[in-house]
Amino acid sequence: MSKIAVIGLGNMGLPMAGNLAKAQHNVSGFDLVAANIAKADERGVKAAKSAAEAVGDADVVVTMLPAGKHVLGVYEEILSKAKKGTLFIDSSTIDVASARAAHEMARKAGMIALDAPVSGGTGGAEAATLTFMVGGDADAFEKARPVLEKMGKKVVHCGDAGAGQVAKVCNNMILGVTMIAVSEGFLLGEKLGLSPQKLFDVVSTATGQCWAVNSYAPVPGLVPTAPSNRGFTGGFANNLMLKDMKLSQEASASAGVSTPLGAAATQLYALANAYGDGGKDFSAIIQLLKGK
Repeated sequence: MSKIAVIGLGNMGLPMAGNLAKAQHNVSGFDLVAANIAKADERGVKAAKSAAEAVGDADVVVTMLPAGKHVLGVYEEILSKAKKGTLFIDSSTIDVASARAAHEMARKAGMIALDAPVSGGTGGAEAATLTFMVGGDADAFEKARPVLEKMGKKVVHCGDAGAGQVAKVCNNMILGVTMIAVSEGFLLGEKLGLSPQKLFDVVSTATGQCWAVNSYAPVPGLVPTAPSNRGFTGGFANNLMLKDMKLSQEASASAGVSTPLGAAATQLYALANAYGDGGKDFSAIIQLLKGK
């Protein structure tokens, strides 16, 4: 049983911490929102008064925070409070430069570091079926694997520092573009007189099949667990998809790679957010395409 500190107990960090506690680890947690700490306590996570207190005797520190600036700020606060050799796992989705800077900060402080962003959304976090994309030293990866496997079903070592974030930004750019293509296809089929169910029956087993169709269809009644059945509530918020799409475009610019579909998709998610759909699931992009 390891002593694990989880910093960031939001929609993803909370169930992740709960699954670690369920696996009989000694878990402490901290979040700036008091209500999140209270919810974590209900899941067997010991409440800490500060991030520094949470990491004091931890063997492993997991961070799940909104952006690179938050990760670097928290690292500045807690690296000096943790034991030398503590394993730091950042599961936030942040820019590659910040991820590599966090690795360097941890190394200079005598710590072990990994960037390990996730895919699978809140449902995957609850069910402990997340996919972890991990960047960092191979030995550190093997040390982290038993912890990560309590929160996810697939753990992939992508390469050196920052490689996990590279994999995540590429994955989410593909997802963001694909959801728009799927939405356009269903809207076109409907306008031409084809029922969404019949199109789903074809596409879900034909060459157009993909996760956005088979698991997350943007049309209600096709996939029972999809947010489209709940008025696009829950799931992965539009504003978070916009954040990831912007990260993809920052990465594209820095690498000198042309990603025109990624750029166009970024603009559409920005429009959806501007029209007030930021809190809805990202599959609500179909409503923007409908003109609603």
